[in-house]
Amino acid sequence: MRVGRVGWALALGALAAALGAGTASAERGVRVGQRAPDIAGGPWINSEPLSLAALQGRVVLVAFWTYGCYNCKNVVPALREWHARYRERGLTIVGVHTPEFAWEKPLDKVAAAARDLGIRYPVVQDNDYAIWRRYANWAWPSAVLIDRAGVVRYTHVGEGEYARTEQVIQELLAER
Repeated sequence: MRVGRVGWALALGALAAALGAGTASAERGVRVGQRAPDIAGGPWINSEPLSLAALQGRVVLVAFWTYGCYNCKNVVPALREWHARYRERGLTIVGVHTPEFAWEKPLDKVAAAARDLGIRYPVVQDNDYAIWRRYANWAWPSAVLIDRAGVVRYTHVGEGEYARTEQVIQELLAER
């Protein structure tokens, strides 16, 4: 997990998770079971603008990241693999690039980072933190899995839990 201005929040979130509070609470992040907020924003890389309404009927993994984050870069190989393995079965991954620092804001640098990291899934630039706020996000990297009906079904903050996340992807894709 990213250490910095969110370091204490991450530590408290990890403690809460260890104590059984889960990955989301009333104060932090979207809650499992609630309707997912929209992903509308832009500009977009690797895609025309998307919205959850346009993705209705697909499983959506919203992945918050920023290219200057070491931990975010460590998550990208799993996201690339899931994109390749499951996109034809109904999974759409949307990377939400929300910069932590001003030098992470230029679109050309975000596009170059996505290219250098081999990201082929859609990425929306969220320089004004609009999507970040809609999701009540608080850390990089973070993932939110949304079912075909647009309901949040799983959240995870930080690296790891790849097997569990893939298991939830498979379960959601199997639901009709």
